[in-house]
Amino acid sequence: SKNPLGFIAFFHTEDIAEIIGCDDYLGSDKVIDKCGICGGDNTACKVVSGVFKHTLTNLGYHKIVEIPEGATKINITEMSKSNNYLALRSRSGRSIINGNWAIDRPGRYEGGGTMFTYRRPNEISSTAGESFLADGPTNEVLDVYMIHQQPNPGIHYEYIIPGDNVISPQLLAHRRPGEPFNGQLGMPESTSHEDEDLHRETDILTGQSAGTFPVIQPGRFPSHQPENQVPAMQPPRQNREYNWKQVGKTECTTTCGKGSQYPIFHCVNRITHEEVPEGYCDSSTKPIPEEEACNLFPCPAFWDIGEWSECSKTCGLGMQHRQILCRQIYANRTLTVQQYRCQHLEKPDTTSTCQLKICSEWQIRTEWTSCSVPCGVGQRTRDVKCVSNLGDVVDDEECNMKLRPNDIENCDMGPCAKSWFLTEWSDRCSAECGDGIRTRSVVCMTNHVSSLPLEGCGNNRPSETTPCNNGPCAGKVDWFAGGWTQCSTECGSGTQQREVICVRKTEGNFDVLSPYECSYLEKPPSQQSCYLKPCGSKWFHTEWSTCSKSCEGGFRVREVRCLSDDMAASTQCDPQLKPEEKELCNTQDCVPEIDENCKDKYYNCNVVVQARLCVYTYYKTACCASCTRVANRQPGFLGHR
Repeated sequence: SKNPLGFIAFFHTEDIAEIIGCDDYLGSDKVIDKCGICGGDNTACKVVSGVFKHTLTNLGYHKIVEIPEGATKINITEMSKSNNYLALRSRSGRSIINGNWAIDRPGRYEGGGTMFTYRRPNEISSTAGESFLADGPTNEVLDVYMIHQQPNPGIHYEYIIPGDNVISPQLLAHRRPGEPFNGQLGMPESTSHEDEDLHRETDILTGQSAGTFPVIQPGRFPSHQPENQVPAMQPPRQNREYNWKQVGKTECTTTCGKGSQYPIFHCVNRITHEEVPEGYCDSSTKPIPEEEACNLFPCPAFWDIGEWSECSKTCGLGMQHRQILCRQIYANRTLTVQQYRCQHLEKPDTTSTCQLKICSEWQIRTEWTSCSVPCGVGQRTRDVKCVSNLGDVVDDEECNMKLRPNDIENCDMGPCAKSWFLTEWSDRCSAECGDGIRTRSVVCMTNHVSSLPLEGCGNNRPSETTPCNNGPCAGKVDWFAGGWTQCSTECGSGTQQREVICVRKTEGNFDVLSPYECSYLEKPPSQQSCYLKPCGSKWFHTEWSTCSKSCEGGFRVREVRCLSDDMAASTQCDPQLKPEEKELCNTQDCVPEIDENCKDKYYNCNVVVQARLCVYTYYKTACCASCTRVANRQPGFLGHR
């Protein structure tokens, strides 16, 4: 392909009316797509991205993602700051970043045919996580790992790989204009799309060209003069009295470990070697400074100190560890070397004690209680609390549960002996006359006092009754009770009555007497409660409350509850039979009380009302009628001052 711009190479750029496309042709509208292809349609590459969010349990290296050969625009970023670290190694086993339990410093590291930028934001002022960035392309498969020390916050990964049937960007980058490719010559107006497949990397995140692969740039002309074009003008020959001279070199970029420097050229007088302004020399003949290696000797070895691990205990005295490696820098790479090379330096500690906070401890707050039983085996308790170092009671989980003192234990009060316990005989005989009985209570109980080896009360229960007789009953006055009537209700609690009369017993007969004759005797009850069967749940209600208003319609309320036979709250009542809980009352109109003495003493009492002076006693009296009317219309208008 010939360069169509040769004949205007020395015209001012403002004279160029048309733009130059990415294919170096004037007036071309071709642009580089996101895949780096000049005139491409964004289909020649594939963006691979995702987030590694797996929950990890074991400490150490865990593989996150595999970066294939030929990947570009590589971005591995931790989604938030953590105590974890990213690591990178090749399939051949060579560690590139953070390998062998050594934490590298942020910087640039070569690996896989590209240069990786390792970033670790400031641990205090930033919340961003670590990241690996590289333009690529890679020339081998690389594996990304995470050194897991705490919960994974998520790792975002992204890279670009060529699509199917994509022309290698390296081959196109080094092809000169006009040079055949695969036996074909790329022409500017060719219908072939090979030129559109130039693979030039585009930053997916920013949309700006990263310039990863070399492409044909405007101004790079072929070595031979294009045909049918005006020859380029030659610049005027400068006075040969002045020439370029090397006057020194730049400082070495490093003090050790292989740096780089460049020669410095100044314009000087050829005879006197005196420096003159650069305009005296021909700029086209100025030598291009070439990089030179310098300070090739290795840098002194140093101890590379890793991060401390988490404390082995959340409270109290624990231990933490860190990795210490002897490292040496050469050619901008940090290498791990034998430890004897750092013997001139004091080796930092690899272990240290740590204490996040003082542990809480168990405290026994009370003595043991008395045993729960007077005899036999029972239990006793005491109060045990977990107390912080500030004296506050905290959750038991903050103390070591294995060291918790017992707060309950068994207690043995000795064997229990049993015997019959008796009350005294009752004083009264069951019959006022004739044969009757006297009673006493008999119960088998534990004997708390006796130490006799009794094994139980046995079957010989003492008698609870004994006979008694208060003499013959002839002519004696007494109350006589008849039979009970049936219960007043069919279910639930009711009442029943019986006839009680005063009689005198004679030989074979009873004479009815006046109740007065038996008044000195205790009269038997003539009424008692009765209960035939349970009724189930029923509605109960209180009395109505006082009406809220005395006229013009108020309301009154009562409480309604559903209760079972034992008077406990129940939900078994029929909702349709529930009594009303609220009703209207005093619906009659209010009849105002007319006070004959309430009159306006002044003709302009309306002014008093408008000025809201009725709250004052003087005006309320002087303009009684007006103030009363407005008070009836606006409740709460009048007050007291």
